[in-house]
Amino acid sequence: MKLVKLVFTLALILFTAGFLHYFLPSRDIVQIVGTDVKRMDVDGKAWFWDKADAGTNSNSTRDVRFISATFPNGNTRVYRNEDTGWSFPPYFKFDSGDLNAAAQSLSKQDGPQWVAVRHYGWRVKLFSIFPNATSMKKVSGPDALLIPWFNIVFLSLLAFFVWRIWAFLRGVKQKHVDP
Repeated sequence: MKLVKLVFTLALILFTAGFLHYFLPSRDIVQIVGTDVKRMDVDGKAWFWDKADAGTNSNSTRDVRFISATFPNGNTRVYRNEDTGWSFPPYFKFDSGDLNAAAQSLSKQDGPQWVAVRHYGWRVKLFSIFPNATSMKKVSGPDALLIPWFNIVFLSLLAFFVWRIWAFLRGVKQKHVDP
């Protein structure tokens, strides 16, 4: 029974870690090299895509904005640029058009313009999954220091609540089950 409990606990920890890694914001320091709009067939029940932008038809074929970027080491990254609206994840992003215009402006400027792109999600080439860019801001260079304050506070509060629930359940077990 201990083995089953251990396997279940490890599976729950791995699922939770993957869930948090996908949905918590990350930032990449990149140069924007271009933008693109592609007509895509995205089913309304597709997992790694957001719903259609507010004010657009929600059928399965729609325009999706993409932002192309390069890292300081020359590797490339493509971000999708979709509104999250009021749905999950709660980024409340309604400005994908403005973000696309800012990315186009940055791609046309002379000289290297380093940008911190805030995003969530993973890039999985096999399944055409792209991280969703939520915001951009100019930074001083490719070695700019970015401290993920939101992630630090969120994970600290989550750890505190998990510890409090565990302590409560341990107390209930000691008081009511063990005697």
